[in-house]
Amino acid sequence: MKEITVEEFDALRKSGGNFQLIDVREPYEREIASLGGELIPLAEIMDNADKVLRDKKVVVYCRSGKRSASAVQALEQLHGFENLYNLEGGILAYADRIDSSITKY
Repeated sequence: MKEITVEEFDALRKSGGNFQLIDVREPYEREIASLGGELIPLAEIMDNADKVLRDKKVVVYCRSGKRSASAVQALEQLHGFENLYNLEGGILAYADRIDSSITKY
């Protein structure tokens, strides 16, 4: 599974890179803190695989990187995706190393 560090992700965002961002957390978690992107909770990701783009880099994130890793692995194995990247450490790592204003929960 491919991963992207929070530093690499931050550089990608700041450069205006062409990518899709998917948040696999629950709606209540998104209300607490968010990096943006499309919300598709982990329990719904397989039923919504058609919303995941195949023609650009797709970064998938969650709170710590575990659920997003599961989503990436499942999408790769069952739907043949090759353009997915797990955000290593999730929103917690982003808050620790990039943006301390993001609420950690």
